[in-house]
Amino acid sequence: MKTKILNNLWRFLSIMAVVAFTFGSTAFAEEAAAAPETPLWDAYVKTVAEGGEFEGDADALFAEAQSLIEAEVDLDPAADAAFVTDVYPSTSGYGTFLVNNLWLLISAFLVFAMHLGFATLESGLTQSKNTVNILFKNVFIIAMGLLTYYFFGFNTHYPGFEGENGFFSWGGISGVAEGAMIANQTEVYASYTWWTDFIFQAMFAATAATIVSGAVAERVKLSSFMIFTVLLVGFLYPVVGSWHWGGGFLSDEGGFLGAGFYDFAGSTVVHAFGGFAALACVIILGPRRGKYGKDGEVKPILGSNMPLATIGVFLLWLGWFGFNGGSVLSGDANGVSYVFVTTALAAAGGAVGAIIISWLFLKKPDLSMALNGILAGLVGITAGADAMSIMSAIIVGLIAGVIVVFSIVAFDKFGIDDPVGAISVHGVCGLWGTWAVAIFGSANFMTQFVGSLIVSGAAFAFSAIVFTILKGVMGVRVDEETEVKGLDVEEHGAPAYAQSSTITAAPEPAVATVEA
Repeated sequence: MKTKILNNLWRFLSIMAVVAFTFGSTAFAEEAAAAPETPLWDAYVKTVAEGGEFEGDADALFAEAQSLIEAEVDLDPAADAAFVTDVYPSTSGYGTFLVNNLWLLISAFLVFAMHLGFATLESGLTQSKNTVNILFKNVFIIAMGLLTYYFFGFNTHYPGFEGENGFFSWGGISGVAEGAMIANQTEVYASYTWWTDFIFQAMFAATAATIVSGAVAERVKLSSFMIFTVLLVGFLYPVVGSWHWGGGFLSDEGGFLGAGFYDFAGSTVVHAFGGFAALACVIILGPRRGKYGKDGEVKPILGSNMPLATIGVFLLWLGWFGFNGGSVLSGDANGVSYVFVTTALAAAGGAVGAIIISWLFLKKPDLSMALNGILAGLVGITAGADAMSIMSAIIVGLIAGVIVVFSIVAFDKFGIDDPVGAISVHGVCGLWGTWAVAIFGSANFMTQFVGSLIVSGAAFAFSAIVFTILKGVMGVRVDEETEVKGLDVEEHGAPAYAQSSTITAAPEPAVATVEA
């Protein structure tokens, strides 16, 4: 009996061994078959190891490298790096790749210049006693935004969501691994390099916090604002952005929205996101002292430097050509030029719309409304700059210019104090621009409507929770004395504009001092 059991066990184990061997051999054969023949690449690896130079067909070598990447075969790190530096510029497609990559880098520089525009616009539309505080916040925002986006923001913003729920996937530090240069620094990755992709998207990331900065200006506690900014830009923006641009649930054609959400350059994902985050903060923070009378009447607090505010808006308009034009993600002549035109004409339409409406209803041609009309037109066209006709772009901008005037006045009536009109420009007009893609383009209206509310609602809810916690733990508003004297002197110890200056010359033998 025991012998029979042992024999049966032996037979079973033998059969299992044969099956395992068969499957293993098949897998090995499939793996071997999957590895492509790459004689040129193999020879190039040897050439690099020996310190030689490649003298063959660059396109053929590139094709073999691509076949290895597609087969998920690890490339020799030294040969991989050497190819990108020495051989790739000789390939037939490098010229086009270079132009595309260069345009995206230029676009990144233009978007960076927008941060100077935000800083000057905020400074001009607020009181001079708070200028240093505003400039300091803007310096912190761009510096912190770049760092947080490098350490975890970029890979959270673009996680891939392969086989996942499309809602959240935490990313690690940005970087290109050894042996992955060809995969990330050539057209194998995109029409631009991985690092170009990073720096372009990083410039977008800090924009949301600059929107909040203007809305809470002149009374927010600096330390609380800095903590809030780190959380908003470092955590929430990449997560919410991944829902659309990172391949998340908003971009899913077969998802619960029924059709893919469309937001070309960020009317909702950037601007409405920042606008509704600002709204939550302003509601919790309260208005500036002296803004409203006992009976709720609005008392205007005039900006200190309208020339500076005007310079800021024109810098933003200039930067928007990179914001929208860069979002074409290539140097395609037709695509970029078309987006330039829709962007410019929508801004012009916004200016005219705001000028006419403000003149009719406020009885005076208001420069601040005209400036915000330009920005409203730009925000409005951002979602569909590539997806609607030229005439439609003008109409979208014109309507945005009208909306922003009524929105600014309405928020004031409700006691929501926004010194620069950021909530109206970015929040309200961001929603309008997103919905306009369905009205004047081919997007689905319900998808645009629901998607924009999801993004805006997430920004509002997160900001309300974080700002409420900060208010309870450390406070979010400066004391009355600091607000009256100005944040520059009280928080920073120095005014933006000195009351006197000393000029010292040094003729021999005396020193002349002139007080101005």
